[in-house]
Amino acid sequence: QVQLVESGGGSVQAGGSLRLSCVASGDIDSTYYMGWFRQVVDYAREGVAVIDSDGKIDYADSVKGRFSISRDNAKNTLYLQMNNLKPEDTAMYYCAADSVGKHPGMTPIQAVGVMFPHWGQGTQVTVSS
Repeated sequence: QVQLVESGGGSVQAGGSLRLSCVASGDIDSTYYMGWFRQVVDYAREGVAVIDSDGKIDYADSVKGRFSISRDNAKNTLYLQMNNLKPEDTAMYYCAADSVGKHPGMTPIQAVGVMFPHWGQGTQVTVSS
């Protein structure tokens, strides 16, 4: 089993920053693809950022230049640094992991919110204008 525990969410004003963390445990190792997706109630999940075992990174167009994903394999921790936050970034953010990462017809950023089989309980991010 894989366990993912997110933290770091909160409420900030537009233009502010937050850093999300996700500690992974269980049957997971550095070869896993890991990423973040977000969801607003009644809306579809949106892949935000993904990083593979080689450090290759991809972002959703909506967050490019503002968000930065990184991983510390020694600490089994995934991070998401979010800068210049906007009200439209308000959502529940989930950490996700997948041993495969590549799914037919989908890029990893498309797959992270719908195909990655492991995710945590989420952490709420609220950005006020």
